[in-house]
Amino acid sequence: MTTAQPATVATAAPPATRRLSGKLGAGSIVFMVVAAAAPLTVIGGGFPLAALLGNGAGVPAMFAIGGVILLFFAVGLSTMSRYVARPGAFFTYVGYGLGRPGGIAAAWLAMLTYTAVQIAVYGFLGLTLAGWVEDKTGLTLPWWAWALAMVAAVGVLGYRHVELSAKVLGALLAAEVGIVMVLSVVILVQGGADGISVSSFTPSVITSGTPALALMFCMAGFIGFESTAIFRDEARDPERTIPLATYAAVAIIAVFYTFTSWALVQGWGDGFTEEIQSDYEGFIGTTTARYLGGAGAEIVAILLMTSLFACVLSFHNVISRYQHSMAHASLLPAAVGKVHGSHGSPHLSSLAQTVTAALFTIAFAVLGLDPFLEVFTWFSGVATFAIVVLMALTCLAVIVYLASNRVGAGLWHTWVAPGIGLVGLVAVTAVLFANFPLLLGDVDAAGAPRFGTLTVTFLIVMAAFPVLGIVQAYVLRRRRPQTYANVIDTISE
Repeated sequence: MTTAQPATVATAAPPATRRLSGKLGAGSIVFMVVAAAAPLTVIGGGFPLAALLGNGAGVPAMFAIGGVILLFFAVGLSTMSRYVARPGAFFTYVGYGLGRPGGIAAAWLAMLTYTAVQIAVYGFLGLTLAGWVEDKTGLTLPWWAWALAMVAAVGVLGYRHVELSAKVLGALLAAEVGIVMVLSVVILVQGGADGISVSSFTPSVITSGTPALALMFCMAGFIGFESTAIFRDEARDPERTIPLATYAAVAIIAVFYTFTSWALVQGWGDGFTEEIQSDYEGFIGTTTARYLGGAGAEIVAILLMTSLFACVLSFHNVISRYQHSMAHASLLPAAVGKVHGSHGSPHLSSLAQTVTAALFTIAFAVLGLDPFLEVFTWFSGVATFAIVVLMALTCLAVIVYLASNRVGAGLWHTWVAPGIGLVGLVAVTAVLFANFPLLLGDVDAAGAPRFGTLTVTFLIVMAAFPVLGIVQAYVLRRRRPQTYANVIDTISE
């Protein structure tokens, strides 16, 4: 084959009523994808759980390891964005690298991933809001009422231009990151509980307990960083902005998680393990009260709710754009691909996502599911497993495409870095599968994971989404061969 050049796959400009546009800089995109990672939620909820079930004080090192794996993955992802100038991210890249059926399967798996994250967080957000309002005002409303109110608020913002969401997310993200950084600095300035130690990064501590489980929970904290490419059509100078935003998002998330979790370990010193075991659910609040007083703890409680809101708003925007891209490829009704004349947003796709979130919330309420132990735990588990599988698949597709097209990007960008990322992601996938029942709370009397009815049901549902994509691909090839032939190339049209 001849050497490919950046963006050679671009086609004629799509109709104005169907193409997204904007002037998002790298900073705005980073704000949205880092907000999707919900930093305060991860530090306040994911980190204590990783320490409890994983390797205790060694968790900060696992955040760093997860970040390194994803940085290698990001090298291939960013390189691919130069040669495949499309906003569909996983969908597009897998399609170009592994063929149309694989691309469509990836699209549906991505839809499952981001939808699962969103509905999981709505459960957690509704529960948190209900408890906080009741405590402050005495007003008692069920969790699902608050969740539906948040669905409506997110729907309003998602309907409008993405730059409005970026401004809201930027403010919320700055606040939640700011309070955790202040807490971390205060802990270190005061010398922690027993002095400052780097033992969290020593081999003996890293390998203690169950480090594989810790890595599993840490990887969940990065969900969303890969969505930078989805905003390609709305980015200013996308050839530069998208790669820069991707690297920045991974680096910022990894450094933030590693540093702040290490500082929190210092906050308890030798008593860290005991504190986690006795109060892992209230760990962040208790630690904040210890070092910043009651006012600081109250601020953290409020910012935890805004962190959850920022998370669902960010994923709402991501899902809306995924649906928008899929509609252009004839995988969803054409109406979903329309763009609002004034707001420049995929407004019908946004409305569809708002309705979907509301229906799920209502269904969970009718079924009487616990918003944290079932809604949040189950669906965040599904999302964690699905996103790592999707990343591994995309990493393989990137390697295949860049190598087979001889893009001339250099050995590091086409083979070495993506190859290391692929090995790491496959290893994490294996760990996730072995421990998937634990994510769903499907354990035996001794607390060991088991592949019971709940786990098997969720695995079947997860497998059904990519299978649906493969079936849809072959149906298109048979009934609409022209559409099938252009299913990847028309993703921006």
